[in-house]
Amino acid sequence: MYHIPVMPLEISQYLVNNSNGLYVDCTFGGGEHTSYLLKKFRDIKVITFDWDEDASKMFFEREKEFKNRVIFVRENFKNIKKTLFNMNVKKVDGILADIGVSSKQFDDLNRGFSFNSNILDMRMDKRNLLTAKEVVNFYSNEELANIFYKYGQEYKSKEIASAIIARRKRGIINTAYELQSIIASVKKYKKRINPATKVFQALRIFVNRELENLKILLSNVPELLNLNGRIVVISFHSLEDRIVKHDFKQNSVGGIYKILTKKVITASSEETKNNARSRSAKMRVAEKINV
Repeated sequence: MYHIPVMPLEISQYLVNNSNGLYVDCTFGGGEHTSYLLKKFRDIKVITFDWDEDASKMFFEREKEFKNRVIFVRENFKNIKKTLFNMNVKKVDGILADIGVSSKQFDDLNRGFSFNSNILDMRMDKRNLLTAKEVVNFYSNEELANIFYKYGQEYKSKEIASAIIARRKRGIINTAYELQSIIASVKKYKKRINPATKVFQALRIFVNRELENLKILLSNVPELLNLNGRIVVISFHSLEDRIVKHDFKQNSVGGIYKILTKKVITASSEETKNNARSRSAKMRVAEKINV
């Protein structure tokens, strides 16, 4: 299994409002959410997006399993509108976006997401030219501090940025492990949480333009949904969740959406025991009620 899907039961309950409908999975990953939905709803079809080459390979490994009910597009979900238009798809019945990094991406030391990686990359799409290594080694003190604070909510952003600049005088910072060590010299462990956690999150979000991509996706959703179609978003930190909450509220006030999750949905205690990643997951759902 590529990774354990988060809240598959809750997703199926909220997303599928038409048992013969066409749905979009914006974050295919290993295909676990898509596979779950196909098995539960025998007559739906799914268009899946993912910009990660590994996800593309995973799809082709599982293609026979999907029995012509799934179309895979290796593309950033921010381009959902243009891509569906080119496929002559005007409307869909539901859109799912499970935002964030998969367990496999974290565990693969060759991707540079892990604290112990021997590279410093963090790109979800290798076609992206910007890497974490470039940011860490060539951005200014002020730029680094701003990135760490804005995207990681790191309260020691200035001190960490200064430590990185000082270390750069001795040569290039090549690995995630080296970067983690620099951060640990400024910030100590607290409740077993690696002191580099927020900086690594910030670099990943910045390199992949994750928040900007999410905003673009959400801006396109109302036009792409059929009446009574639904948008389901699972986020893993407050920056993402805030964007989703604000977008849903604006569209609700505008009479376009009905928010189906007045309170954010979190994973059950049983699921969090079996899948630690699900502990920080937050799910929000809205339904289109006006054309």
